[in-house]
Amino acid sequence: MRSSPIYIPTEVSNTTWDYCFHMEKETRTLVAEQRSESNPSDEFGDSEDKENETDKVAKNADYMSVPKEKLNKSQKKAESLIKAKKNCQANQELIRCVTFSRIVFGTEHWKYAQALTNLAYGYLTLRELPAQAKQHAESAKNSLLTWKGSAISELDKKEILGTLVVLYYTLGMADLMQNHGKEAYYNLQKSEKSMEELWECCDGATIRELKISEKDLIIALGRACLQLHRLNLAVSYFEKAISHVITSKGDSTSELISLYQEAAQVEQLRKNHDRAIEHLLQMLPSYILP
Repeated sequence: MRSSPIYIPTEVSNTTWDYCFHMEKETRTLVAEQRSESNPSDEFGDSEDKENETDKVAKNADYMSVPKEKLNKSQKKAESLIKAKKNCQANQELIRCVTFSRIVFGTEHWKYAQALTNLAYGYLTLRELPAQAKQHAESAKNSLLTWKGSAISELDKKEILGTLVVLYYTLGMADLMQNHGKEAYYNLQKSEKSMEELWECCDGATIRELKISEKDLIIALGRACLQLHRLNLAVSYFEKAISHVITSKGDSTSELISLYQEAAQVEQLRKNHDRAIEHLLQMLPSYILP
């Protein structure tokens, strides 16, 4: 069986990013106005001499309250829109999150890279635009890897590892959608390694909070192997995914249908027709039982 080619848009409108930069300019203006209102004597140059360092730190924190509030609101709104399946609006809100993260944290901070990763994942899953997803994920990668190797708190390390799981998965799936099997398999293995590192320092509840489940990653690895025609490895991944789903949701869940079909496809390519038929028969309970 041959899958049909995936359409990849070649033109990207700059309208969204123009809007994004307009929002950044607007936010900076609000911050400047807040600064002016809280310290009107700045224009005469005499207030700085009267402030001590503690006051300056407190006022700087106050000046940043506007973009921080906007960032929090945008993050919550994006989550709400994703749940409501309003994909285009959700993606627009993720762009706003990147803008406000850049203002609040700066372009070198891992939280800005995290916002870029979320946007990349949004382009992949909400808009099905692999080229844009890959572009933003690549922008975030170097910053995250730099922070991972630095002296940071355990909590930050966990968040960075979780973000790397999503980032490499996004890169791998973007490559897969563009029929770049070798690159896809490499990036998905990186995602798998990051998840293993996360398991070592976190409990199961933290892993379950990730955008990417272990099952998602296993299936993606199977599809990458199928694209590379590494059939033995591909079928082992699909069978592992099937076992994972049966353990968590039982043997009659509809999630098994596509997995049995993909496993049967690989067995057909391996000329193992009896095993292919067996997989197709195994998916019947999922059709019969809702």
